[in-house]
Amino acid sequence: MKKSYIFYLLASFLYHFSSAQPLGGLENIIVEKFYISEPNDTLANADGGILPVGSVTYRIYVDMLPGYVFQAAYGVPPTGSNPGHELRFETTTGFFNNTDRGNTSPTYTKNQTRLNTVMLDSWFSVGAACAGHYGIEKSSDNGVNTTVNNFTPQILQSQNPQAGIPLTQQDGLLAGNPLTVTFVGIPTPLLDMFNNTNAVNPGGMVFSVDNGSWASLNGSMGSDSLSNKVLIAQITTNGVFSFKLNLQIRSANNVVENYVAENPVGNEVQHPALIYNSSLLTSFDQISKWNSLISVYPNPASDIVNIQFPACEHRHSDTGNFISIHGIGGNEISRTSLTSLSEKASTELIDISDLRPGVYFLRMGINGTTVTRKLIRN
Repeated sequence: MKKSYIFYLLASFLYHFSSAQPLGGLENIIVEKFYISEPNDTLANADGGILPVGSVTYRIYVDMLPGYVFQAAYGVPPTGSNPGHELRFETTTGFFNNTDRGNTSPTYTKNQTRLNTVMLDSWFSVGAACAGHYGIEKSSDNGVNTTVNNFTPQILQSQNPQAGIPLTQQDGLLAGNPLTVTFVGIPTPLLDMFNNTNAVNPGGMVFSVDNGSWASLNGSMGSDSLSNKVLIAQITTNGVFSFKLNLQIRSANNVVENYVAENPVGNEVQHPALIYNSSLLTSFDQISKWNSLISVYPNPASDIVNIQFPACEHRHSDTGNFISIHGIGGNEISRTSLTSLSEKASTELIDISDLRPGVYFLRMGINGTTVTRKLIRN
């Protein structure tokens, strides 16, 4: 209780300290389907714990502007006019935990990821996917030193297209020095839901916190400081998976920003990607869709940039749709409302003639999804 109270005071202080500051460092929450298990993987059940066929391993990344660091995922209790914010992970079945090397955070070595189903363990993180290695999206992996499973016969060989690149080609591990997790105020029995014990439960499981966090005490930045995506959790389940997140991040000039799943108060920002349900289209799928269909040209440019958007069949309200330009340090230089989305393809013209030559970032908020593109002013 003492640690939990200290966390709440810290969060309260940082909230008031930043209450007059502009917000905008959180780009999105990316949910990557890392692996989907197949019948062959059940051969390791006696060694690694019961892994039901069709279990999906999800990786959750906080995508921030350059210069920002991830500080904490948290829940806070109701106080006065503040309704509080629940931190919640839920599945309709159970969370898979590897019974060999599993833990509440990925402290095992890369050599140990080769063992049975260790790579599919469920845990919380502030950047790491195992000791001495960042967790990165498989699409960002260069395929060097890919983990080779040493179970006999080999498992984790699934080629399911819904999980993208197979683990046999790119394992989403990058050597480096990611920071370690600090748990504050989360009761041990609750954390044990993600420990090295079998957690299959046909009735479903809920991890709910309203007075605690997992945190990076020094603040975590992504392995690539420009894309700046920090892995904060990996969850494996064969049920419908959902979460509600509340996040605290900090800018390069030490401005703290708080993002909540619902019921924002004061300077808190409600972000739609902080609520997730696996039965719906994922934010990862939405980003992939928009990234592949949006055209930015010319780039490099010196005066006018054309941003061409595809037809938007299910357009939401114009509220929240925007285009903003950011400096390399993440500072917002300009923001304009995006009103041209329609059932037909459309083009938005952005004047960058007042910008100094250099590298910038275009940030486009579209129907609750945020897409970022690098922009060069020549």
